[in-house]
Amino acid sequence: MQGKTINEIQIGDKAYFSKTISESDIYMYAGITGDFSEIHVNQQEAEKTIFKGRIAHGMLTAGYISTVIGTKLPGSGTIYLQQQINFLKPVKIQDTIRAEIKVLEIFPEKNRVKLKTCCFNQRNELVLDGEALVMPPKTS
Repeated sequence: MQGKTINEIQIGDKAYFSKTISESDIYMYAGITGDFSEIHVNQQEAEKTIFKGRIAHGMLTAGYISTVIGTKLPGSGTIYLQQQINFLKPVKIQDTIRAEIKVLEIFPEKNRVKLKTCCFNQRNELVLDGEALVMPPKTS
């Protein structure tokens, strides 16, 4: 199913995706990317850091923004062009992350949409903040 086209999107539109970070998510992401940094996979070493334990990869959390963009708003057929990210708080195993996007600006002449991109944990704390530029699918 094709996502929303530029004519179907309005400023202020929102979409969400939630997922609880599991142990297997951390190891699968490490395996796919090759990032086996001790902060992610070694509890004893991670306890020596400012986080006092293992944390999820920042880009794993940011990937949930891509899920919202590619499956909900604008949805299937959308091309990701830019993403600016600020990582604000660590995400730990068993945190439930809610990725949220909101349409900020629409550029119909260029078929572009600017989005506010955020991730919150189960305590509603902002853990990731940013903006993205996407190209929604064109009408057939």
